[in-house]
Amino acid sequence: GSRSSKTFKPKKNIPEGSHQYELLKHAEATLGSGNLRMAVMLPDGEDLNEWVAVNTVDFFNQINMLYGTITDFCTEESCPLMSHIFYWSFGHPAFCSAWILKLSCFSVTFIGVPFRKNFMSVAKTILKRLFRVYAHIYHQHFDSVIQLQEEAHLNTSFKHFIFFVQEFNLIDRKELAPLQELIEKLTSKDR
Repeated sequence: GSRSSKTFKPKKNIPEGSHQYELLKHAEATLGSGNLRMAVMLPDGEDLNEWVAVNTVDFFNQINMLYGTITDFCTEESCPLMSHIFYWSFGHPAFCSAWILKLSCFSVTFIGVPFRKNFMSVAKTILKRLFRVYAHIYHQHFDSVIQLQEEAHLNTSFKHFIFFVQEFNLIDRKELAPLQELIEKLTSKDR
């Protein structure tokens, strides 16, 4: 089926030539090493805020692509609880795709601007909410992910995400509880 432009947002680009672009290229190169735990570590001499910003935008792009593959399966009828899960993020019921649309506005604020004092708090909130999108995909749409042959991509993206948030303590352990068993399974081989 066709995807509505209202539910699938285009990828956020980091401007070429910027320091954040160089960090993104470093992240992509280290991901190719096959060791995700090492790939998430802060490069020597780099600013933590820059590293978190670049990776948050990258995770947004990854979850956006993954979510884009299942938008036809994630409707208000098939996922009525999503509006309740994201109620607090808007102050009124908000469907998952509407929340991702709003989140895309946040990711723009990370690119090419000085960091605000509350940057890390905002980044933690965004990452926590991205985790909830991963949890929704795993709990409600995993059969569709398998059917679309996206399981390996989802698992690798999620494992990368988990290693990153664990490395910098960006999401409280209790917030990760809905997928704790999966997290342990995916990360236990890399301890």
